[in-house]
Amino acid sequence: MVSESVDILNAFALLTNFIIVPAIAYGSQLALGALAVTLIYSILRFSNFGQGDSMAFGAVMVILMLALFQSDWANANFGAILPPFEFLSFVPTALYALPFAVVFTAIYLLVMDKLVYQHYRRIKAKPITVCMVSMGLMFVTGGIVRIINGPERMTFDDGARFLFSVRDFKEFTGLTQGIAIKTSQFLTVTMAILLVAFLFYFLNKTKTGKSMRAYSDNEDLALLSGIDPDRVVRVTWLIVATFTAIAGTLYGLDKGFLPFQYHQLLLPIFASVIVGGIGSPMGAIVGAFVVSFSELFLTYAYKKFLIYLLPGYVPDSLVQLIGVEYKYAISFVILVVVLLIRPTGIFKGKVV
Repeated sequence: MVSESVDILNAFALLTNFIIVPAIAYGSQLALGALAVTLIYSILRFSNFGQGDSMAFGAVMVILMLALFQSDWANANFGAILPPFEFLSFVPTALYALPFAVVFTAIYLLVMDKLVYQHYRRIKAKPITVCMVSMGLMFVTGGIVRIINGPERMTFDDGARFLFSVRDFKEFTGLTQGIAIKTSQFLTVTMAILLVAFLFYFLNKTKTGKSMRAYSDNEDLALLSGIDPDRVVRVTWLIVATFTAIAGTLYGLDKGFLPFQYHQLLLPIFASVIVGGIGSPMGAIVGAFVVSFSELFLTYAYKKFLIYLLPGYVPDSLVQLIGVEYKYAISFVILVVVLLIRPTGIFKGKVV
């Protein structure tokens, strides 16, 4: 009986380490990207196909700033720009550069809005036209990222740091299987909670946030009420830039930086938005976790889990429902199913 209980705990630890913890972190990253897409759709009234590449832009700004901070010129002129505070030793150095990345991402998005999107708002272009324009800017942003940093994969050294490791967990519990939580995963969830709390407070409690909601609900009535549309647009892009740069950096810390991988993130982000309900911030969050848990549950190899759960049974295969290389297809299937069965999504957003 004791042995069976231990095996069940080992099976649970296995799922927690390889599915639950990574899915929570990945879902938090998707949620931030999906919230950015939701804000653009709700307030500026178009689907931003450049979201994934904009996240890559934010991450590459962090890489550039880190290179500057650690250069000989910076050390010679300013000394240690990144002082090793003892009580903040667990914080990845990439986060020191994150405020600069947010600023550069905001400038880039505001410039793109001024040069491109403003014209289409002025002529009241159809949403599908603006979507095509955003697709063009998606390739422009992706090209800029590749010119700056190249197409190769890059890993953040701090992304491999752990709050506690599998070995620590095994020594503490005595189990065969362990659970590890990376610093990047902990910071991802923490920062996502803080950003979501800020967004909901800002939209519901501040005058500017209420103006944005009014503009989203009825543009003509909002204009008659004296709301400045240009200010609403600027604030929207600033919030989107903040969420985008932070999401891109956290994703890079957790999984490494590869421009094409960010480009592929567009599908799960849009699936999150549609599953939750287009235009619903809460729906975007819930949809992100539906997508993240679906991807990991369906691509995990359950052989060892079944060995623990069913003593004496050894499967011949890995017991993997879908290969990891098809994980983005899961987002596509979820998206199609939702569009066919419930086009308004979980939270009854707008119909596509």
